[in-house]
Amino acid sequence: MYYGRAAQIPMDILQHSLSPSLLSCYYISSKGIVMLYNHMETVMSRKLLTLSLTATLMGGTAYADTPQVAVDIAPVHSLVARVMDGVGMPDLIIQPGASPHEYSLRPSEAAALQNSDLVFWIGPDLTPWLTDTIETLAKDASVASLLDLDGTVQLDFRESALFEAHDHDDHDDHDDHDDHDDHDDHDDHDDHDDHDDHDDHDAHDGTAAHDKHDHDDHDPHAWLSPKNAMTWLNVIAGQLSAVDPDNAGAYFANAAAGRTEIDLLIGEVTATLDGVRGGSFIVFHDAYQYFEMDFNFPASGAISVSDASDPSPARITEIRDRIAQQGIDCVLAEPQFNPDLIATVLDGTDAQTGILDPLGSDLEPGSSLYPELIRNLSTVLASCM
Repeated sequence: MYYGRAAQIPMDILQHSLSPSLLSCYYISSKGIVMLYNHMETVMSRKLLTLSLTATLMGGTAYADTPQVAVDIAPVHSLVARVMDGVGMPDLIIQPGASPHEYSLRPSEAAALQNSDLVFWIGPDLTPWLTDTIETLAKDASVASLLDLDGTVQLDFRESALFEAHDHDDHDDHDDHDDHDDHDDHDDHDDHDDHDDHDDHDAHDGTAAHDKHDHDDHDPHAWLSPKNAMTWLNVIAGQLSAVDPDNAGAYFANAAAGRTEIDLLIGEVTATLDGVRGGSFIVFHDAYQYFEMDFNFPASGAISVSDASDPSPARITEIRDRIAQQGIDCVLAEPQFNPDLIATVLDGTDAQTGILDPLGSDLEPGSSLYPELIRNLSTVLASCM
């Protein structure tokens, strides 16, 4: 960050402010403070002199422009906001309560992408429609697809309605980003060309349905792993520092503080869930396996494979049989989906119900949203068992 030192206006100028040959301009820019002298043939206006003197007396400090940052969903926006705390605020592209699978950009959101220096998003596995939009509107920005970064734990989709006990040791695991020094290879993700199968989507209108998954794709709900979030904080700090080195110290200090906060959150959530371990639950759609893995708290099944498609009658029958046979304690809905479907699944059972929200749609966007989101998941689970 640049801190300019105020230049002093000579006393003879102040004493003869209406005379020719005066200070013509006291120019303050975001890069610094420059005093220009010349020999004017006209009298300098009192207004300009007053502005110049005021700037001098206030110390004349100017700050470098902070980068313009656009972020796809609220949980990731929260992490970026934590790293930018005290420096700036990122723009949120997909508003709370909206589905990331289908979304039409507002003009202000399109402008945020167009003006961005940096874009952070989960990646095309979550929002395939956003691929073309980023390439079109944010073509000059550095783009970080968090799901594809080294250090991100990736899990494959679970296709069946019922989940058996399984070991996540075979997940795609990459080295953790404890080292802040090597993030340059993520500054420009030209690998968007690998997603040409999404080119038929309108750039401003998401219409992708996730009822069928390419088996090479990964479950995109990776933000529900606090361990992934801790890795991403370092990556975010590295990316921001690359475009705004003057604030690198603040970014990495904030990332370190954020990691500490999430580490404490993991302990808090673990303690909450310890009281109900052994309980069983079924989720509305299979979005929570990253949370399940981090806290060793597995779900027994999912009503729908995706939040973008309705389950088949056969799948609903499978789920109802599992509830009856295993005495499932809790069936969890989500705020934006039809409650009648949950009622159909629960009919004739003793299972309790609750509402999980993987996106924090009822939370205020900002740096506190992410820990509140994770905390809420554990609270709902514990109260439903």
